[in-house]
Amino acid sequence: MAQSMMLYWGSGSPPCWRVMIALEEKMLQGYKHKHLSFDKNEHKCEEVKALNPRVQLPTFKHGDIVVNESFAACLYLESAFKSQGSRLIPDDPAEQALVYQRMFETNNLQQKMYDVAFYEWYVPEEERHESTLKRNKESLITELKLWEGYLEKMGKGSYLAGKNFTMADVVCFPVIAYFPRLHCPRERCPRLMEYYEMLKDRPSIKASWPLEWLETPEGPDTFKNL
Repeated sequence: MAQSMMLYWGSGSPPCWRVMIALEEKMLQGYKHKHLSFDKNEHKCEEVKALNPRVQLPTFKHGDIVVNESFAACLYLESAFKSQGSRLIPDDPAEQALVYQRMFETNNLQQKMYDVAFYEWYVPEEERHESTLKRNKESLITELKLWEGYLEKMGKGSYLAGKNFTMADVVCFPVIAYFPRLHCPRERCPRLMEYYEMLKDRPSIKASWPLEWLETPEGPDTFKNL
């Protein structure tokens, strides 16, 4: 079944990484894939354009089915292979609601992380302002406090949506992993750092770990002064 799948991906991209984690969790190893460099604009190749009008990664194809949005791809894999591998969406309505809540809240954390970590990447030099970056950092700190509170409420050793690993963890871990990599002070988000340590050696996460992170375990100190 995995042989009929094709994933176009870029290393270090949280959206790509979460789809790769989902594939591992659903025991779909052996899928076809193509690693494309963002720096070289390889993701704008004709292969991707033919499948994805947004010309973005991940681009995912299963047989004749094309799913290009990372949350949608993860949910598709859980639905199509519900009885295979890890169960990522619980049946209990209350548990399911919390999984979905944390899943989609990840968009907030991801965007606010991007606004600081990749500020110089996204914003042309002539449009950059220290005051904007300062506001972005303050917004990220406020967001981190929310997630710290969520984990505090769940209790020590908990996953994002309870005692079991779920789709909330699949989609959010790749974002959280950026904080230790970019040297966020542990005291800024101790619960998230504990969560990261708990999950970083999970087989699905280790198997899909970003290539350049293996080569260079520590990134720049972008979050040092958060």
